[in-house]
Amino acid sequence: MAKITLREVTADTVRAVCALAVAPGQEGFVAPNSVSIAEAYFEPKAWFRAVYADEEPVGFVMLYDDPDTPEYFLWRLMIAGSHQGRGYGRRALDLLVDHVRSRPGGSELRSSYVPGEAGPGGFYRRYGFEETGELNQGQIVIRLAL
Repeated sequence: MAKITLREVTADTVRAVCALAVAPGQEGFVAPNSVSIAEAYFEPKAWFRAVYADEEPVGFVMLYDDPDTPEYFLWRLMIAGSHQGRGYGRRALDLLVDHVRSRPGGSELRSSYVPGEAGPGGFYRRYGFEETGELNQGQIVIRLAL
């Protein structure tokens, strides 16, 4: 079983991370990594990492990380289509949850997802996220108590 780690995206790794893509039909559920990285550079509270399986980049995570509020929002989670179904997303989320727990007031992780067939809703519910009843720009808002 591959070791999953979250690593900084560097000048040496950015092209490989940007080249990762979700499975066909999933494009409407998560932005491309290149867009996410660009957005992160304009949001001072963005915390983002590449997901690695051993030494291979397989995905991407991005967190809105505001310890002053405290507010922690899983902004992006993607695992490349060719690497899905191996538990990498769950293990990457485990690492992200550990990170949030280590932050000031890190007792809740919120996120949202685009509803639809082949979307990530089932993944998040199986992980333990609960729907809040809120919608944000057509996305279902979820929360995970930590």
